[in-house]
Amino acid sequence: MFGNTLKVQKSFDDMGTPLCDVTFCVIDFETTGGSAEHDRITEIGAAKYLGGECIGTFQTLVNPGCTIPPFITILTGITEAMIMPAPRIESLLGTLSHFIGDSVIVAHNARFDVGFLNAALIRDDRDPLTNKVIDTVPLARRLVRDEVRDCKLGTLSAHFRFAHQPSHRALDDVLATGDLLHLLIERAAGYGVLGIDDLIALPKLGTHPQATKLRLTEDLPRSPGVYIFSDVAGRLLYVGKATNLRQRVRSYFSTSETRRKVGPMLRQVHGVDYISTPDALTAEVLEMRLIQRLLPQYNKAGTTSDKYCYVRLTTEEEWPRLVITKNPAKKGLHIGPLTSRTAARLVIEAIESVVPLRRCTVRMGRKYAAPTDAPVCSAAQLGVALCPCSGTADPNKYASIVSFITHSLSDSPSALFALLHERITSLAASQRFEEAAEMRDRTQALVQALNRQRRCDQLRSAGSVSVSSGDIHYDIESGVLVNTRRDDQLFSPIVSHHSKVLQGVVDHLHPHQPESFDNGPLTRHIFDEVMCIARFLEDESTHPVLEGCSGHWASPVQAVPELRRLDFHRTA
Repeated sequence: MFGNTLKVQKSFDDMGTPLCDVTFCVIDFETTGGSAEHDRITEIGAAKYLGGECIGTFQTLVNPGCTIPPFITILTGITEAMIMPAPRIESLLGTLSHFIGDSVIVAHNARFDVGFLNAALIRDDRDPLTNKVIDTVPLARRLVRDEVRDCKLGTLSAHFRFAHQPSHRALDDVLATGDLLHLLIERAAGYGVLGIDDLIALPKLGTHPQATKLRLTEDLPRSPGVYIFSDVAGRLLYVGKATNLRQRVRSYFSTSETRRKVGPMLRQVHGVDYISTPDALTAEVLEMRLIQRLLPQYNKAGTTSDKYCYVRLTTEEEWPRLVITKNPAKKGLHIGPLTSRTAARLVIEAIESVVPLRRCTVRMGRKYAAPTDAPVCSAAQLGVALCPCSGTADPNKYASIVSFITHSLSDSPSALFALLHERITSLAASQRFEEAAEMRDRTQALVQALNRQRRCDQLRSAGSVSVSSGDIHYDIESGVLVNTRRDDQLFSPIVSHHSKVLQGVVDHLHPHQPESFDNGPLTRHIFDEVMCIARFLEDESTHPVLEGCSGHWASPVQAVPELRRLDFHRTA
């Protein structure tokens, strides 16, 4: 799949926006109370910072148009006499919005200040601000909580002896918050925080017991690829895909990550490696191949292909029947692979409910003769199946039934689905609602199985296919991704020079041997990849463009029409 390894310098997007290049705007408002809906702003303070330097300030008193409660005057020192000549907030919003611009808004308890600002904008028929926001309260709790008794601005400013101390006046509080911001940025560097997205996400990581391992994410790019967790001995623990490798891996340390396996896994993690890919599709395919072939410890729950199976019509037998098999046989008509034996059983039940195929398991060759005392099976006694093992079935009639099933499953299932729909409708009309619902579920399982099979078969019959999406080109052989190219260059895993884990991984990235359409049913180990490619080609948002095809191209695939969902209601 890959050519030579490409050594490329990280792009600006890969690195994210470095904190030294981010313009921060620290804001603080004094107000008449705590409700953004009912109270009003009395003073505005704002300061912009770039590269650790203050590059501008904004300060003004505001006439709130209402009285100031006495306790607010005691707290802030702002009196009604001070705000009477001040401008109204409506005349200041344009200037303040321009001052903030597209900078990252910072506040100590940002919900309060941003809430008051957006409420004022909305009341003035303006759009609320959508800037990125950093709240220094949860950030301080994350980084310095064990050093102070609380994370109030006054407590932090006094403890760390900031140059500016808060006084419940807007600009003083802004300058103290600016000092706090830069202290927190310095502390965050120890957690691998290099860009603004890392800083915004850091409070969500909580006091994670494995937070020191965030340093393992420092070199991860913000681009698509596959990430690999390994233990101290270099054994693979987990393989995953991501459209943003850095963001995805760091999310494992978030307090919102509640999967039980994550904690034990992170305790074992000693290294994080990655394979950078040009797009999400290639990353998804590589993830599938690595999991299937390497079976990492914590991916075992996701190796579902071992549970896949097939429904086979045993056409090589004198009296064919439907059976479930783990692997496809050399003979017979197959449906699948199906995701579980439960799904396979539903498919068989759907067909057998309207077509009287034999259900007995007796082996009957061409010279089979039914014993004179052979009993008739219960299904035949109920009239829902034929019973050739008892000698009561007509060979010609049975042959026509097998022909009907073969045609339905191979070419057009419309006649079969007409029988199923008629059966469901009849049960519902007889108020046998539970049976009708069960019949509907079986039919839907058959619909889904045939649709998946049709998508895979038509993609495989296309042979060698070249497709482009944007500037990325894909070479697909019988439904299997063979190459991913950009500007005629093959993409290879970007392996760190110190990585030992990936040296043994790259050998497993080559594709499965493509299977031609003439080789029978699709093997269960390659089914997920073919379905992944099929979904990509059918996704209109990716705008795939066909550049070449050696076989028959059918896109979009002519799907089996889904049975209209029926809702059954009992009538009084």
